[in-house]
Amino acid sequence: MKKELAVSMNKYLANIGVEYIKLHHLHWNVVGVNFKSIHEYLEGLYDGLASSLDEVAELLKIHDEVPAASLKEYLELASIEELEAGELHGKEVLEIVLKDFKEMRNQAEALRNQADEEHLFGVVSALEGDLEQYDKNIWFIKAMLK
Repeated sequence: MKKELAVSMNKYLANIGVEYIKLHHLHWNVVGVNFKSIHEYLEGLYDGLASSLDEVAELLKIHDEVPAASLKEYLELASIEELEAGELHGKEVLEIVLKDFKEMRNQAEALRNQADEEHLFGVVSALEGDLEQYDKNIWFIKAMLK
């Protein structure tokens, strides 16, 4: 794995870590008429990101790279922004997640293409799985926002 790809993978790992915490914040603090359905949906999203977090870190280790592993590092590397504590209505929560997932999807696609150029097919496969999940969740969120 070339250093440039390793750096990009760590940035992606950081975004997954920040989004994982952010989804918990949204899960705990969503309010409104659709509270229950959004609360439960967010739990599924952060459970899925936990698997991605581990998989990306392991891919870095497989290629003799050191994965970012602290909240401090994640915040330094991530482009996904944290949220301040507080209640948010369901529609606002979904709009936040949609924006973040679109950004993470774009990042995963760029990484997938980089990995393909380097013939790192395990990385390509993992990222294609992430892309599939982002596409599905972007579709779900758009449908919920109609």
